[in-house]
Amino acid sequence: MEALDTKQNNMVQITLPDGAVREYACGITGMGIAESISKSLAKVVVAITIDGEISDLSLPIEADSSIALIKRESDEGLEMIRHDAAHIMAEAVQTLFPATQVTIGPSIENGFYYDFARDEPFSSSDFEKIEKQMRKIVERNSKFVREVWPRDKAIEFFRGKGELYKAELIEDLPADEDIKIYRQGEGEEGWLDLCRGPHMPTTKHVGTAFKLMKVAGAYWRGDSNNAMLQRIYGTAWRNQKELDAYLTQLEEAEARDHRKLGKEMEL
Repeated sequence: MEALDTKQNNMVQITLPDGAVREYACGITGMGIAESISKSLAKVVVAITIDGEISDLSLPIEADSSIALIKRESDEGLEMIRHDAAHIMAEAVQTLFPATQVTIGPSIENGFYYDFARDEPFSSSDFEKIEKQMRKIVERNSKFVREVWPRDKAIEFFRGKGELYKAELIEDLPADEDIKIYRQGEGEEGWLDLCRGPHMPTTKHVGTAFKLMKVAGAYWRGDSNNAMLQRIYGTAWRNQKELDAYLTQLEEAEARDHRKLGKEMEL
């Protein structure tokens, strides 16, 4: 009877990780829940799990749910930093090299990558200006805005922009799957990408502890019969201290390999 009354009053019951149950108006967001608990918590959360599924903090909750708030400093938060850094790199690349098509860009162990279709080759000499543009996007503090589009509209949009790889991805999605588009920035000026999400609240949550590492070739969808794309790898961390420690670790590993190789070759 109590659950029925809750629904009649247009309320939802939210179970927190410690088992405590709070009642909120239907449509409350993860950010709204965080703010109701404490302002300090709201400053450090970047996502929410709703009944075990990770979601954007801006997603309305319209049914009784068990939730957990994800902080930026957590392992899950670090993975989101890397995921969002890939999208920020893609926007930076298209800003600097407008004819470039973006394809797929996930987070990976210790970092991220994005595959690009471009007639001219990228080189490591491009990294500095791409990183500079990435920092501008971070500082812009744009919201990641989730939108759900009709399939035909999404295909037409990306084809119209010359983004043939994105259009192909959408065409191959299951017919009943929502087409999720994330806008980096509000209004018509926002940069758009196809993505299942979730994302952190803003570009500024990514921080600036990132570095582009190398460029390599990669076949579209991993098939050697398809076009060769250019893959830019990067690494991203929660803070500069973590980034510096990782780069030092790589340098030391490379030095050990050189010493070992020199010994084996009797140099």
